[in-house]
Amino acid sequence: MGKSLILISLLLLGASAFFLKTEKIHEAATPFADVLPIEAMPTNLFWGNISGVNYLTVSRNQHIPVYCGSCWAFAATSALSDRFKILRNASWPDINLAPQVFLNCDFNDQACDGGDSINVYAYIYANGTTDETCQVYKARGWTNGETCGHFQPCYTCQPNGRCGVPATYLKYNVTAFGNVTVANQAQNVQLMMSALQQGPIACAIDATAEFHNYTGGIFWDKTGANNLNHEIEIVGYGVDPTGTQYWIGRNSWGTYWGEGGFFKVVKGINNIGIESDCVYATPDPNIAVFNSTQTAVKEEVKPYVQNQVEEALERPRKYGRVRRISRESVITSPPSWETVDAATLPKAWDWRNVSGVNYLSWNRNQHIPQYCGSCWAHGPTSALADRIAILRNNTFPQISLAPQVLINCNAGGNCNGGDPIGVYKYGHTHGIPDDTSQQYVAENPAKFSCSGTQISMDCVPPAPPAGVETGNCSAVTNEKLWYVGDYGNVAGPNKMKAEIYKNGPIGCGIDATSKFEAYTGGIYSQWLLLPQINHEISVVGWGVAPDGTEYWIGRNSWGTAWGENGFFKMKMYSDNLGIETDCDWGIPDLTR
Repeated sequence: MGKSLILISLLLLGASAFFLKTEKIHEAATPFADVLPIEAMPTNLFWGNISGVNYLTVSRNQHIPVYCGSCWAFAATSALSDRFKILRNASWPDINLAPQVFLNCDFNDQACDGGDSINVYAYIYANGTTDETCQVYKARGWTNGETCGHFQPCYTCQPNGRCGVPATYLKYNVTAFGNVTVANQAQNVQLMMSALQQGPIACAIDATAEFHNYTGGIFWDKTGANNLNHEIEIVGYGVDPTGTQYWIGRNSWGTYWGEGGFFKVVKGINNIGIESDCVYATPDPNIAVFNSTQTAVKEEVKPYVQNQVEEALERPRKYGRVRRISRESVITSPPSWETVDAATLPKAWDWRNVSGVNYLSWNRNQHIPQYCGSCWAHGPTSALADRIAILRNNTFPQISLAPQVLINCNAGGNCNGGDPIGVYKYGHTHGIPDDTSQQYVAENPAKFSCSGTQISMDCVPPAPPAGVETGNCSAVTNEKLWYVGDYGNVAGPNKMKAEIYKNGPIGCGIDATSKFEAYTGGIYSQWLLLPQINHEISVVGWGVAPDGTEYWIGRNSWGTAWGENGFFKMKMYSDNLGIETDCDWGIPDLTR
């Protein structure tokens, strides 16, 4: 403790984050005490693979869309999100806590200029927090342009430009938090290993220039570097064939860094200070539904790019989906409905729970930080990410595909609406990177150039001041791309079921009416004479109610505060907003 803000030259820091240790002592903090004998603990532990189950949530990148020294918030929220997943036995849905909440409102830390993970846990203990669909990451905080205003900690925006707090939303908390490590360095390896039996922890390190350039293997600094300036998450430990012991860490610099965003560092000698300062938090299993209508909520109009509000008000494209521009497809093998007999399909099927396994990727909100009619990009990328998990048998790592890349490249449309088939076409030809290459910003680029920085980027210090929109960013060329093989359209209940059952979730167009927008739960049904397709969702399965009513299970892209944790049920066969008339699918190609 007692360290001041560490100022290191840009050449030395590269893309690392400032890390500020504060003098604040939290009275509620509980030092970790469940210490186990080392011989009683496993030799190898990795929360990405516990008996074949991945308990780690999606990876992140703190350095886009501009540089922000927010490692302290990412390490804390990532470790706690993973602990929630462990607590809930990896069941649907994953909980991805929002770092942005703390950049806006944790005044014990310095937002994009550094902070301390234990302050994040203290803040959650006192106030609770929300997920990424309530407060999307902006790479700015209260020190450079963002405020802790009336939209905290949850908001969403509407086509008319007005943004406000949802009537209800979920809040998450912790029952305990504190330090894992102690002043007596000799005890810390045992303490860290013991804490890791319960889930990942957040630790401070010295992010040296050599560490910044890490590409794989077991990192071993020989200089004695111990100047804590960065915070990471430790997700396990192991020993290699030569007997070298190591920690397994997760960074917040994107999946193009290190070993897919992860790293190994030698264990037991406090290399780069990794055994000096670690913290933990225990997730509260009681997730609260907060009723925002109990407090006064002010609405305001957020600014739009290129007059998107006026164009978005047209009902056919109100939510971002336009009529199918073409029926283009690539089909090299017999489609699923020609190989699957619909009569043999189960009465209910749900990719959120197939024999106890959740195959779905994280939830999204297309309407923050401002309204953007990009459902056409969100529906297909969610379905494709889910299908990647299915093809990979839900093994580590979890994948999320970047809808912002499709917007930047005008691959089917932009924030004023689009055609989902363009997503599959782009993925077939170019491949789509994950979200750590391009943060979703919910706006059109100044120019649709599909340049290197519009596909995958990295930004370096300093954090831009308030009012400065750009930073020191450059293109990344070693990002992982996920490709689409065959793709096409499908319509009709039996064909939809065959495709969902055999290959995974599909995208579908619907007429999103004002009544559907107000949906809070149950089986939705609405008669329309001529449904106008204006919104794209994903269908992840189907079911049957006790009264015999069959329904589709849909995923929306309006955040977890909407519907049933972001999902909905829709009556099958009739009175269902046209959900069975215009659907799309793509098969991930994992060979490229």
